[in-house]
Amino acid sequence: MPGFELFGDQERKQVNDVLESGVLMRYGFDGNRNGHWKALELEKAIAKRMQVEHAQLVSSGTSALTVALASAGIGAGDEVIMPTFTFVASFESIVAIGAVPVLVDVDDTLTLDPKKVEEAITEKTKVVMPVHMCGSMADLKALASLCKKYNLLLLEDACQAIGGSFEGKPLGSYGDLGCFSFDYVKTITCGEGGAVITNNERYKTNADHYSDHGHDHVGNDRGAETHPFLGYNFRISELNAAVGLAQIARLDEFIEIQKKNYTILRNAIENVEGVTMRKVPEGGVENYSFLTFFMPDEATARTTQKELVANGVDGCFYWFDNNWHYIKKWDHLKDLKSLGKLPEEVKNGLPDYHKADFSQSDKWLGRSISVLIKLSWTEEEVKQRAERMKNVLESVPETVK
Repeated sequence: MPGFELFGDQERKQVNDVLESGVLMRYGFDGNRNGHWKALELEKAIAKRMQVEHAQLVSSGTSALTVALASAGIGAGDEVIMPTFTFVASFESIVAIGAVPVLVDVDDTLTLDPKKVEEAITEKTKVVMPVHMCGSMADLKALASLCKKYNLLLLEDACQAIGGSFEGKPLGSYGDLGCFSFDYVKTITCGEGGAVITNNERYKTNADHYSDHGHDHVGNDRGAETHPFLGYNFRISELNAAVGLAQIARLDEFIEIQKKNYTILRNAIENVEGVTMRKVPEGGVENYSFLTFFMPDEATARTTQKELVANGVDGCFYWFDNNWHYIKKWDHLKDLKSLGKLPEEVKNGLPDYHKADFSQSDKWLGRSISVLIKLSWTEEEVKQRAERMKNVLESVPETVK
């Protein structure tokens, strides 16, 4: 991770196809395309790889979440349960359609705690949205059971975990809907882009129309298409799709490299006293894009992260203090700071997150460190990195004392 590390002839060939045709838009201009429909081809490739019936490409992972929610009929006042540890896009997509983000604690998976999810369910709850952060997943079996019990949708945000699996199913395909991001720093990239996957034909049709101004895409005359309902512009371009088409074909190659590098690092540190590895639910297989572990306490974690960076371990994250990925610094959500008026359903329905007790999440995030796994490392670089990490982890507890 990320896929741009290994750009090559495959990506250049796909992009050149588009440039030579001159058609950069995914719809229309049939006669000028020279037979190239990159977005359509990528949708088919994603659906096949993710073992689902349908895929809809959009302009970003944020767009994918927004389109997925809208395609399932989620709207004003509906509550969507999401974790305290995620990217800001999770609640942005919910608020964008007038729904209410209900934040729930994470456990040692660093994703939704099923017990806390059940406690948060109300008559307004419509969706449970686990976010598979840093390449690993929520306890999908437990969450699916809750969704069945309370008649809720299970929407997987797999934007950071493409290529992982749960009980033999690709992440994103286990729930009713799944979303991916293909931005510049994801395991596979389009530069900018995202996708919604589902086995539900109605959701696919809705996503197809909604992401293109409500166009029904019937016939071959774009100007004559009708609009069954309101939509917006969340289209991907053919250039972005072309890059993704090359990258999806390389996904298994990338996962194999990540697994090899991840395993070398994990083997070096997992038996160090005081280090505990992040829990992966039974039946889960990571995509190995991050190696995440816990230190004994917050003070040791803070010191360890700083020492790792100081000793040349770049891409080392302490999420507890991160502006984008943890509730602690989401004041713009807590205060509902917006450029314009927000729906009354959002203003009246949003809990007071200034007063919320997320001490359970603090406990896990405060002790956690994540290390990015790169694709471009040489074997020697991985071994050197493993040695540095081991040395720091063995010495830091003494420093803290």
